[in-house]
Amino acid sequence: MKIYDTTLTDVKIIEVEAFGDHRGYFQESYNLNRYKSSGIKLNFVQDNQSYSKKNILRGLHFQINKPQGKLVSVVKGSIYDVVADINPQSKNYGKYFGIELSDQNHLQLWIPPGYAHGFCVLSEDAYFQYKCTDFYDSSDEGGVKWDDPKLNIKWPISNPIVSEKDNLLSYL
Repeated sequence: MKIYDTTLTDVKIIEVEAFGDHRGYFQESYNLNRYKSSGIKLNFVQDNQSYSKKNILRGLHFQINKPQGKLVSVVKGSIYDVVADINPQSKNYGKYFGIELSDQNHLQLWIPPGYAHGFCVLSEDAYFQYKCTDFYDSSDEGGVKWDDPKLNIKWPISNPIVSEKDNLLSYL
């Protein structure tokens, strides 16, 4: 496992080793001891998985009072994953980091609590999974609209398919 810094504080790219041959591959997607020794020390309490079709854009979401850290990865397909700094006291406020995650590159992204998160699907479909450090609470939802002019995210798709709920989110 290799860990790389990103342009946002404490947001990390994790390169997980996959062992493959003509039959497919095997990878250890999570090991408590390995992640703790790498500096990701928060406990995960909930696992989530979503399925989306090409050009679906989800986000940008966050929890307001009980922020979740997330360890995200793609089981099938390819997505462009985005993390946005929404903390007005941060030196990186209003900046984002984006990366392609896929079943081919076996990358994970560690998103500490307090960031907004979203993704769009690049492949025909994608299965996305993530571990969370706190429980989801629908009464604690927050979000930033995907096309926020301050963030100015360079999404790699045109005409994204966005839910009505996400289209009603506000700007920073």
